[in-house]
Amino acid sequence: MSAEPKKRILAVVGTRPEAIKMAPVILALREADWAEVRVLATAQHRQMLDQVLDVFGIAPDIDLNIMQPNQTLPELTARLLSRLDPVLAEEAPDAVLVQGDTTTVMTVALAAFYRRIPVGHVEAGLRTGDIDNPFPEEMNRVVAGRLARWHFAPTETARANLLREGFADSAIEVTGNTVIDALMQVSRRELPTPIALPEGQRLVLVTAHRRENFGAPFASILAAIRELVERHPDIHVLYPVHPNPNVALPAHDALSGHPRITLCPPLDYLPFVAAMKQATLILTDSGGVQEEAPALGKPVLVMRGETERPEAVEAGVVRLVGCDYQTILTEAGRLLDDPTAYAAMAKGVSPYGDGHAAERIVDLLRRSLAE
Repeated sequence: MSAEPKKRILAVVGTRPEAIKMAPVILALREADWAEVRVLATAQHRQMLDQVLDVFGIAPDIDLNIMQPNQTLPELTARLLSRLDPVLAEEAPDAVLVQGDTTTVMTVALAAFYRRIPVGHVEAGLRTGDIDNPFPEEMNRVVAGRLARWHFAPTETARANLLREGFADSAIEVTGNTVIDALMQVSRRELPTPIALPEGQRLVLVTAHRRENFGAPFASILAAIRELVERHPDIHVLYPVHPNPNVALPAHDALSGHPRITLCPPLDYLPFVAAMKQATLILTDSGGVQEEAPALGKPVLVMRGETERPEAVEAGVVRLVGCDYQTILTEAGRLLDDPTAYAAMAKGVSPYGDGHAAERIVDLLRRSLAE
């Protein structure tokens, strides 16, 4: 009697956050005796993707190497669609897995739909309700959701969003967020701190790169960061600067030369986790940091008008401050100056999972593909 053939799963990653959050799923699939997992890298972000895959010991089976300097969204989308279709035809997977809200996610879901290949959406159901914010990620999620067969929702809030949009309850599984799986795996390692601080100095970690903040909102953020350092002589700002010229040029113009502001290229994943652990406070417009930092007991001020991750806000460990100069200064200053206010946010509460999300995703796929 011949053994049942393994199910072929194609896991797709394009950017660093996708790699971080898909890595635990890929590793869990490697351990599953019913599955053959293949990894496709679109390399929407080349260097930042590669170093994360290296951390988890994952090498792409297929690499589209799609990234080009200053690529526009239409160019990226068109290149992805045209390159993905022959790969899907040759691979003929039983299922395709995508993660999150990038242009890679949206185009892979569409390409798989054209080939009638079922799609599993990891981190499904996040919504701001504003198609322009975050841009284009909110639209990418909505499109991927409409095309997906399996919705791996990280929280009950995400599940409720999907139910409101008319998705069947049977197609939704609340798994937790795989970012906590990844964070728990790497935070146990010995992590060298990326910056040596003089005794008595506190670290403020900054990440800011959102497309919708380009221009005047970003200038307001930068001005607030510089003023925050002037007002607090015991803090040092570490800002890994995204290479996009819309970020790098104004950031260096506004912040270079200050002795307590360190601008550096984007940190690899392990040093970035170390920086989060070292930080007293984190200012960000990133999505993933809103999930990771609370699990490490770090207060987060989110420099966006809206968030598709309201659970941490509701838990009191993340606060929205937008891009307003005075609001950023006031809220950051309160946390730096008031130990009671700080302690109220530094609770180590993670509403995003227990580190077993990948196991739940793999188990649901096993059961569903066996039907």
